[in-house]
Amino acid sequence: MAFSSNASGGAMSDINVTPLVDVMLVLLIIFMVTMPIQSIPVDVDLPQKSITPPDNPKEPPEPIQLRIDASGQVFWNDTATPVSSLGTMMKNEVERDPANQPELQIETNDNAEYGVLAKVLTAAKNADMVKIGFVQNQN
Repeated sequence: MAFSSNASGGAMSDINVTPLVDVMLVLLIIFMVTMPIQSIPVDVDLPQKSITPPDNPKEPPEPIQLRIDASGQVFWNDTATPVSSLGTMMKNEVERDPANQPELQIETNDNAEYGVLAKVLTAAKNADMVKIGFVQNQN
């Protein structure tokens, strides 16, 4: 006989766990659905609609080409620049004409560390640069 029994010949008195598993799965689904999703707010300054066009629109200045290579070296318009001096350079560019800032075009190597990019973006934010773009060259 394929069924086991205890030594006294009576039926086994094991607990059937199937209903317990069903109840636990239903509770798990309920908790997953009702759990609030944690979200972190990110402030984004969107452009606002202007009713009047600007008088004498100025020609935008040449964009700043900022490149970060795989070793973490930063190049400002193809000139090697230490990360520590970027804040001063960016602030000087913004102070020339705060209303008509040059665009900061950032190109990063795929193998560059994120920490260097984070320092560049922090320097740009501290210098009040508002035109920042990311460039991806197709090789």
